[in-house]
Amino acid sequence: MEGNPNSGSDCPSQGRPGLIWLGGWQETQRGDRCHFSCLPAWITPGPCRSRSRIGSHASLSYLRHPWSMASPQHPGGPGWTGPRNQCITRTRQEVLPPGPDLPCPGPEEAQDGPTSNSNMTTRELQEHWQKEKSRWKHVRLLFEIASARIEERKVSKFVMYQVVVIQTGSFDSDKAVVERRYSDFERLQRALLKRFGPELEDVTFPRKRLTGNLSAETICERRLELREYLRLLYAVRAVRRSREFADFLTRPELCEAFGCLRAGQYARALDLLGRVVPLQEKLTAHCPSAPVPALCAMLVCLRDLERPAEAFAVGERALRRLGARESHRYYAPLLDAMVRLAYALGKDLASLQGRLDESQLRRPTHRGATLKELTVREYLS
Repeated sequence: MEGNPNSGSDCPSQGRPGLIWLGGWQETQRGDRCHFSCLPAWITPGPCRSRSRIGSHASLSYLRHPWSMASPQHPGGPGWTGPRNQCITRTRQEVLPPGPDLPCPGPEEAQDGPTSNSNMTTRELQEHWQKEKSRWKHVRLLFEIASARIEERKVSKFVMYQVVVIQTGSFDSDKAVVERRYSDFERLQRALLKRFGPELEDVTFPRKRLTGNLSAETICERRLELREYLRLLYAVRAVRRSREFADFLTRPELCEAFGCLRAGQYARALDLLGRVVPLQEKLTAHCPSAPVPALCAMLVCLRDLERPAEAFAVGERALRRLGARESHRYYAPLLDAMVRLAYALGKDLASLQGRLDESQLRRPTHRGATLKELTVREYLS
C-alpha cells in the first residue's frame, strides 16, 4: 500500500493555510499492490453559494472521510467496480467543473494529447511535443544578399546579386541560391505596386543611381538595401503569397529548365529543377498544387534518363500535393505515368489503377495529353 489517504502526513492541505482541499483519492491496481493518486482541487473558505461549485454535504463528508463512501455504487471510491475511465471522468467533473478560467477539453483534445494518467515514456512525450511544435510553427524565410559580381556583356555591364533563401526553425539542407540584377528587382516593385499599392507604403525600394553603380561602395550599400527590401516584402502577407513574388524568385530558372526539357537536355533540366523546386515549395506552402508541373517535369526527366525508382518517388510527391483534386489537369496524366512506372518496377499498382479508373469514370474524356505533352507546354513565354 503506497500513499495511504488516511495518513495525515500525506494530506496536501498542510502548509497551505486559508485553503480547503477538495481532491479525491483514486485507486489503481498494479499487480498485487494498490496505488492511490489524488485529484487536486483547492478553494478559498467561504459560504456555500452554489451546489455545483462546491458540491453537496455528502460529497464534502466524503472528502473529509474518503473511506466512508467506499461502495460499488459510488464512482471514484475504492470499491468502485465500473469502468475506470468513467470513474475518472466523473470525479474530475465533480471536483473541477468547467468555467471561464477552467476550460473543459473536448473529446478530441483528450484523445490527442497526453493526460494526467498517461503512461507515455519521457521519450514519447518529447516526440509528442516536438510534433505539436512543428504543427504550430509558421514557416518563415530569411533572405540574404550573400555576394555580388559584375557581369560584362558586349554593350553593357551590370551587377548580379546572389540571393540566398533559408527556411528558419531548423537546419535547412535545401537553401536556395538565385541571382538577380537590379532591373529584376525594379520590375518586381512595379508589378507589386500595381497590385498592392496601399499595402506597400512602408516598403522602401532602393533608389536608382545614374552614376557609380559599379563602385564597391555602391554595391555593398545596395546589397544591404535589397536585403531589407525583400525582408519588408515578405512581412506583408498578401505579397509573400502573391504570384509576382514567387515568380521573381523562381520563374527564370523554371523557364530555363522547361526549355532544356523541350530540347531533350534532361540532365541539365533536372539539375535546374532540383535547385528551384525546393524553393518553389517553400514559397507556395499556401498552395500545395503549385509545384506539381515542376515535379512532373522532374519525373519525365528521370524516366527518360532511365531512373525509374527516382521518378516514382518524385511522382509520389506530386500525388500527395494533388490529393483528391481530380479536376486538376495533371491528375489523370500523372496517375497514368505512375501506373506504368509501378508496373516497370514490379510494385503493387492496384490502388493507383483504381484511382485512375475512378477518375476516368467520373470525368469521361477522349484521349488526353500524356504527362510529357503537358510538361513541354509549360513556361513557353
